[in-house]
Amino acid sequence: MTRARYSQVSLDETPYYHCICRCVRRAFLCGKDHYSGQDYEHRREWVVERLAILVEVFAIDLCAYAVMSNHYHVVLKVDRERAADWSDREVAERWMQLFSGHLLVKRWLRDEASEAETMKALEIVADWRERLFDLGWFMKCLNEYLARRANEEDCCKGRFWESRYKCQALLDEQALLSCMAYVDLNPVRASMATTPESADYTSVQQRSEEVVAGNKVPNKPRLLPFVESGDVENDDAESLCRFRLMDYLQLVDATGRVVRADKRGVISGHAADVLERLGIDKQAWLRHMKPRKQRRPVALGALTKVKAFAEATGRSWVSGQRAWLA
Repeated sequence: MTRARYSQVSLDETPYYHCICRCVRRAFLCGKDHYSGQDYEHRREWVVERLAILVEVFAIDLCAYAVMSNHYHVVLKVDRERAADWSDREVAERWMQLFSGHLLVKRWLRDEASEAETMKALEIVADWRERLFDLGWFMKCLNEYLARRANEEDCCKGRFWESRYKCQALLDEQALLSCMAYVDLNPVRASMATTPESADYTSVQQRSEEVVAGNKVPNKPRLLPFVESGDVENDDAESLCRFRLMDYLQLVDATGRVVRADKRGVISGHAADVLERLGIDKQAWLRHMKPRKQRRPVALGALTKVKAFAEATGRSWVSGQRAWLA
């Protein structure tokens, strides 16, 4: 039975989530539609541009993304504590970057509100604060914008997305890294690119470009950074797990060589060191990274964490518990 998206999110268990959204029927979000001959390649930029805006407004960080022909993937980190630290004025200003805002809040911002109006305005702002770290509102602001713009370009009305976005909780570091690698390798698996860094409109290409340039690539969304080379042992809330960027790029490359059916490559020595350091069994990693035809698990992680997530979200059992036995 289909569950509400809020029931698939437990910030007490994990802040990391993998979200997927697919276009309805054979409609193409991006790329060339072989049925109609239309080329929608320019729409990939719409996704990236919108993500760049949303991660600056919401208290939600972008870990990975891949824009495919008729669907996209994002890996997100919800930062509830950051939203709690914002002042009421900052919350209102952030929200009104996306929406027109309530008249009472506008009066309050101009210091024109009465005491009663101020109390009501602060109630509204409190509601906005919760929305600014809400995964559902983030995806709504992304999907609704893309649907409206695509329908306007196609001179049509109606549904653009196949269904509500699919959400998968990532309960530990191993699950997070495997999901990010899966997302970054999507274009390679689909034969859209020969190497991860040559795959357009992906986070792995953006991170590779930033390594070469030595700084952030302009006009791209802000990505949650990996730890610095000397800070691997530190638990930094503003960094992405205990992992260095170059280690991750090597891991993605090595995993891609093994998973592809037409390749017989093996995991490189560098990648093996990374897996061993994180206590990840190489054979278990490769089994987990193979494409699956069955239903996508609601949550990924160690068995104990999957069970805790199931309890926190009101489930007696979560599909995919056998994926990780460590």
